[in-house]
Amino acid sequence: MTDDVFGAAPAHRPPGGRSRFVTCLGIGQICSWGSLYYSFPLIAEAMGDELGWSKSALYGAATLGLGLAGLAAYPIGAAIDRGHGCWIMTGGSVLAGLLLVLWSQVTSLLLFYVAIAGIGALQAATLYDPAFAVIARRAGPAHARAGITALTLWGGFASTVFIPLVQALLDTVGWRDALLVLAAINILVCAGCYLAVIDPAADAPPHRASAAVPPLSGRAVVARAARQPVFWALAVAFTAYSAAFSAFTFHLYPLLLEKGFEAGAVVVAMTLIGPAQVAGRIAIWVFAAGAAVRLIGSITVAVFPLALVALQVLPPSFTLIAVVALLYGGANGIMTIVRGLAVPEMLTREAYGAVNGAMSAPSTISRALAPLGAALIWSASGAYDAVLVAIIALTLLLAAGFWAAALLSRRAALAIN
Repeated sequence: MTDDVFGAAPAHRPPGGRSRFVTCLGIGQICSWGSLYYSFPLIAEAMGDELGWSKSALYGAATLGLGLAGLAAYPIGAAIDRGHGCWIMTGGSVLAGLLLVLWSQVTSLLLFYVAIAGIGALQAATLYDPAFAVIARRAGPAHARAGITALTLWGGFASTVFIPLVQALLDTVGWRDALLVLAAINILVCAGCYLAVIDPAADAPPHRASAAVPPLSGRAVVARAARQPVFWALAVAFTAYSAAFSAFTFHLYPLLLEKGFEAGAVVVAMTLIGPAQVAGRIAIWVFAAGAAVRLIGSITVAVFPLALVALQVLPPSFTLIAVVALLYGGANGIMTIVRGLAVPEMLTREAYGAVNGAMSAPSTISRALAPLGAALIWSASGAYDAVLVAIIALTLLLAAGFWAAALLSRRAALAIN
C-alpha cells in the first residue's frame, strides 16, 4: 500500500475521452440496473397475481440467480483485469436480453427459475462492479475516483426512470410484453453502449509498486489482501449492506402496500430514491471530493438504521415514507461510491477487478439470500414488521463493520507514516 491510500484522494488522471466514456457507461448502467434489478419486484407481484405463485417461490428464483452472480464475481473481475471488459459487459447484456425474452414466455416454475438464474448470474457482468473495474483499468486504480463517482451519478437515475416505466408497462401491456421491452433495451441500448466505449487499447498500464517490481497476479494480490483485517471488516460491512439493500429494495413495494398505501403513492415515494441517490453523490462530488473514503463511509452508515427505525416506529404517512426514501436514497447513493473506492483507498491498488470481485462474492450471495429470507420471515410472521426489524439489524452490523474497518485502516496509515 502507498502512503496516500488512507488519506485524501490523489489528483486523478482523467481517462482519454472521459466524457463520452463515462456517459455511455452511465446510460448503460441506468438501463442495466433498471431492467435487470429494479424491475423484478413489480413484475413478480404481477406474475404472482396472474399465475398464483407464492412470494417465496418467486423470490427463490431471485436468490438462485444472485447466488450464481456471487460465484461469478471473482472470475469476471479477474477477466476484466486481463482486458476482457468489453466482451464481458456487451455479451452479458445481450444474453440478459435473450433471457428476458425467455422469462416473458414462462408458464412453469422450472422455466422461470432457468430464466431468472441466468439473469441473476449475468448481473455480475453488467452492473456496478464490472463497470467500476472497467473504469479502474481505464484510469488506473489510483486515479479512478472521479470516474467511479461520475458513473454512480448516472446509475442513480435507474430506479427513477425504470420503476414508473415498468409500472406503466404493466398497466398498459402486461408483464409479458413489459419483459420484451426490457429485453430490447438490454440488447440495443446496454450492449451498444458498452461495445462503443470499452476499449482495452485505451487503458492505463497496470499498477506497479516500482518500475523494477512486476505486478502480482490477481490471485496473489487477493491472497495478500485477505491477510489484512481491513479486508474482513469491509467484507462484513458490505455483506450486511448488500443484504439490507436487497431485502429493502425487493420488499419495499409490498411492505408499503401492506401498510395501507395506494400503489400510485408507493411508486411516487420509491421514485424519490433515485434523485436522492444522485443528490447524495453530487454532495460528495462538490463538498467532499478530497475527503478520505473511511470518513465519508463512517458518517453514511449511521443514516441507514436511523431512517429504517423511523419507518418502523413513527405513525405511517406519505410524508414519512417520502422522508425515509430521501434519507435511504441519499445514504445509498453515497455508499455506492464508498463501495467502489474502498479497495483502492483502504486496501490495495493492485488487481482492482480481482480484489473487488473477491470481496463482492459474499456480498452478492447475501444480496441473493436476503429477498428469500425476507419472504420467509414474512410468511412466518404474517406481516412486514418482523422483516423491517431484521433489516434494521443488518444496518447496525453494516455500521459496526465499517467503523471497525475505518479504525483499522487509520491505524495502518499511521503505522506507514
